[in-house]
Amino acid sequence: MEFFKIRRDIPFMRHALAFNVISLLTFLLAVGFLALRGLNFSIEFTGGTVLEVSYEHPVDIEPIRNTLRQKGYHDFSVQNFGSSRDILIRMPLKPGQESAALSRAVIEALTAQDRSANLKRVEFVGPQVGRELAENGALALLITSLGIVIYLAFRFEWKFGVAAVIANLHDVVIILGFFAFFQWEFSLPVLAAILAVLGYSVNESVVVADRIRENFRKMRKASVTQIIDNAITRTMSRTIITHGSTQAAVLAMLLFGGAALHYFAVALTIGILFGIYSSVLVMAPLVRWLGVRREDMVKPVTDRKQEAVV
Repeated sequence: MEFFKIRRDIPFMRHALAFNVISLLTFLLAVGFLALRGLNFSIEFTGGTVLEVSYEHPVDIEPIRNTLRQKGYHDFSVQNFGSSRDILIRMPLKPGQESAALSRAVIEALTAQDRSANLKRVEFVGPQVGRELAENGALALLITSLGIVIYLAFRFEWKFGVAAVIANLHDVVIILGFFAFFQWEFSLPVLAAILAVLGYSVNESVVVADRIRENFRKMRKASVTQIIDNAITRTMSRTIITHGSTQAAVLAMLLFGGAALHYFAVALTIGILFGIYSSVLVMAPLVRWLGVRREDMVKPVTDRKQEAVV
């Protein structure tokens, strides 16, 4: 399905060097922010106290947040848990502070606000658990990236696999750079969003790579640059429809999903925008510069005849 059809191919590859210089600078800035400022990890990674509190009636989350802020607490998260009468509070544990004392102080503040507040359970997340989560998350990213390379190398050619994983890791580092620069909280939902972005970006890379392979078979007299420009131009309508629909759903989560889904939606938004950019203006130029040829995608006819004779 196409909403519009572009008659003439857009010369993307003519400006490939400029776009890749911009990508490299953006990538280096993101790495610099990660090195200098680091990520603002949530208590799933750093350790802290988790409290489940129930009420006798549906409760609004914002007054609870205001109560905790007035008591001097920061970097906490409050969200509904199961129903509108149950909430889950995650509190970071400061050095020298005991989990039991923190939970008592929190429930006293909530009881003063609403006498129906009832503490159902308290859990302590130790730093060791957080370290394991961080290591497992990094391992998940590594395995996903290797899987992308292997898949594209088998389906197309190794040059597409290398180019795609560089483009997709570019998206991941950019997302992490945003979170490091603004010191947004990096939590497990954000990690899940990054893994989703990897899968989403590789889908776009596969579409562009598939059209490039098809063009090598159809456009026999065209150059590699013309083939790639045509492939990107012919997939633009599909890209706008797909990414626009996805972003509409993510935007709904961003506006109406509340605090629990806010940074999850933010990470997806950044990933979708840069996923379009990297698939078109990072992956495709890298494929060309790695030296992809018609012979890599289509076997010459003479080879088939010789094989038949043998």
